[in-house]
Amino acid sequence: MPVAEALREAVIATARAAAAEILRVYDTGFGVEHKADNSPLTAADLAAHRCIVDRLEALTPDIPVLSEESADTIPTSVRRTWTRLWVVDPLDGTREFVKRNGEFTVNIALVEEGEVVFGVIQAPVTGALWHGARGQGAFRREGGDDIALRTREPAAAPLRVAASRSHRNERTEALLERIAAATGAAGEPVALGSSLKFCRLAEGGMDVYPRFGPTSEWDTAAGQAIVEAAGGVVLDPRGRPLRYNQRDTLLNGDFIALGDPALPWRDWVAGS
Repeated sequence: MPVAEALREAVIATARAAAAEILRVYDTGFGVEHKADNSPLTAADLAAHRCIVDRLEALTPDIPVLSEESADTIPTSVRRTWTRLWVVDPLDGTREFVKRNGEFTVNIALVEEGEVVFGVIQAPVTGALWHGARGQGAFRREGGDDIALRTREPAAAPLRVAASRSHRNERTEALLERIAAATGAAGEPVALGSSLKFCRLAEGGMDVYPRFGPTSEWDTAAGQAIVEAAGGVVLDPRGRPLRYNQRDTLLNGDFIALGDPALPWRDWVAGS
């Protein structure tokens, strides 16, 4: 079902309101707590969470909200009954927020029957916003105008590979070496935080985003919607698109996002 314009604009307004809440904290001194998994938590995460949940519940009272900051309070048995839900990361890239490098985002996605169908990503510091919906295209909003996005297809060497700012590891380095061996040109790693990697991929500014190691569903859902709407794919090691709210765990496995679906990614990840 196409995403209605009124719903799209209301969700965009919600992402912008959450960004404003984040900036209110960002522009002041703030403390940092840590969750049980040692990931950081700030007042900005919580303020953005409250803003988004309140607005989405008022906007679509029939669609439950799965947010990073409240997921632990929702029994798995309840969550697994949801066939349509919002998947939200109120502040993706809290480590980048704490470092004050600006590379953090607000992520809001709509999931239906396990498939992500619509996503919005807002960068609070720059004000940049991306949105995409299945069958309706992907866009970057500049002022009041939407600029249509397409991934770079066909991709050409040297491939531009997105590397996580805070989670780059030896397996990613090995993949870069295999890409270089396969293409005859060293891949160009570009370090970038949060879901901005998906946005750059959708814009054609990057070609490959590999992620080896755990992420949560709210880290990827909005970005996947935008990349897919722009012509790319986000796949697990077996070549299947990432799916949502289908398992007891909310952790994703390894994945690779491609701007050009024809890239021989299986050769690169073999042995990873």
